[in-house]
Amino acid sequence: MTSACITITPFGAAGEVTGSSYLVKTPHGSLLVDFGIFQGTPAAREKNRVPEDLNPRNLKAVLLTHAHLDHCGRLPLLVRAGFKAPIYCTQASIEMSRLILEDAARVQESDTLAENKRRVRAGLPKIAPMYTEDDVVQTLALMRPVEYGSPLALAPELQATWHDAGHMLGSASIALKIGHDSKHTSVLFSGDIGPRRSPFLRDPVRFHDADIVFMESTYGNRDHRTMNETLDELSSVVLETVARRGRILVPAFAVGRTQELLYHFATLQREKRIPALPIFVDSPMAIEAMRIYAQNIDYFDKEAQDLIRSGQLQRELANVKACPTVEDSKALNALEGPHVIIAGSGMCTGGRILHHLRNHLWKEDTTVMFVGFQSRGTLGRRIVDRQPRISIHGIPVAVRASIRTLGGFSAHAGRSELLAWLSTLAPGSPRVQLVHGEDEARQSLASAIRDRYDLVVELPMQGVEIQAP
Repeated sequence: MTSACITITPFGAAGEVTGSSYLVKTPHGSLLVDFGIFQGTPAAREKNRVPEDLNPRNLKAVLLTHAHLDHCGRLPLLVRAGFKAPIYCTQASIEMSRLILEDAARVQESDTLAENKRRVRAGLPKIAPMYTEDDVVQTLALMRPVEYGSPLALAPELQATWHDAGHMLGSASIALKIGHDSKHTSVLFSGDIGPRRSPFLRDPVRFHDADIVFMESTYGNRDHRTMNETLDELSSVVLETVARRGRILVPAFAVGRTQELLYHFATLQREKRIPALPIFVDSPMAIEAMRIYAQNIDYFDKEAQDLIRSGQLQRELANVKACPTVEDSKALNALEGPHVIIAGSGMCTGGRILHHLRNHLWKEDTTVMFVGFQSRGTLGRRIVDRQPRISIHGIPVAVRASIRTLGGFSAHAGRSELLAWLSTLAPGSPRVQLVHGEDEARQSLASAIRDRYDLVVELPMQGVEIQAP
């Protein structure tokens, strides 16, 4: 086998942070690593399709790093186009994929119904949703569980191994071994790398061998505040808002970020650094994710397992109320006094957070607290960039609220942690392909990697084939 026989083609997340997908062609069959949805720009809908260069029927399998929508969100399109092979991922990722893909299908069908009403009034042809709940059911039927650290033979000379990436429940980096033991090529896909010492999750596994590494670079140009600094900042935000007798609106990803935020609120309450003010989780998806988390504590680190098994965490979060119904959500509009509302979506691209922003973003006693990355083109990014006026559901809304960004709660490693993750691989001189990052971030990280480790670093482009070394 020669190295020229192995090629990898990005079909997303090349120069941006959404749409992760990589086609791996080997002499032993073709694989797809992730097939995520594009988000945040007007062109996203056109990009959310199966590329012409990708024949789903020729794929031996899909290898999924984790269940966030920008990594799994196009899988139903693949199945609709004829894919019938297995989709391999951890058991937790299967459960989270069900939650996330079913929600995505419902949102698309609902949004399409509303859009078609407008199109009929305008004399325009109707459009179809990207996919339906039936497509999701067929996709989930193809998912097969894998265990961390257990090699999976996909062919006699082709195997994949999932390792904990510490990014979300069940997330993984995937190591491919292609060829004989005596002569093989190692291809490593980092997936999304989590920060060290994240609540609940174990630290991301580090690697010592790879010929080529596809590495995320979301925060390649900056570091987060330390967790101690971030908790100080969270405490300050809460106390300032309590003094104003206002509300804190938190656009949060329903899976992962919401659960970790509750953990941090419990910590600050336990240490009596903040009062136990009412916290409302206004997201049916986040509520279901909390249930899945509770059933998968074997994925957690020891500290989190002890807190949960002892019942201490549940007692400390007695001030948290779930809001599963629309009526529950609407009732929050008239709520007086200091409180926290955590609602999806994390980038304000949909979900119940839009209603709360429309009702309260123009009020000076409101704080909007962002706890995750805001992609270019999203409403969240426009608010973070302090645009004085934005539009929600076609209604102009002035931005008078206090806007706070707490990057230390990100589920992605910062620049220094990315460099540390790569440090154990660097002595072997792998070729590094920086993906899942905007160009400014990956150019900055590329420069740092070249300076520190003297490695070959490349910035792949979507649809451009890369030969393995």
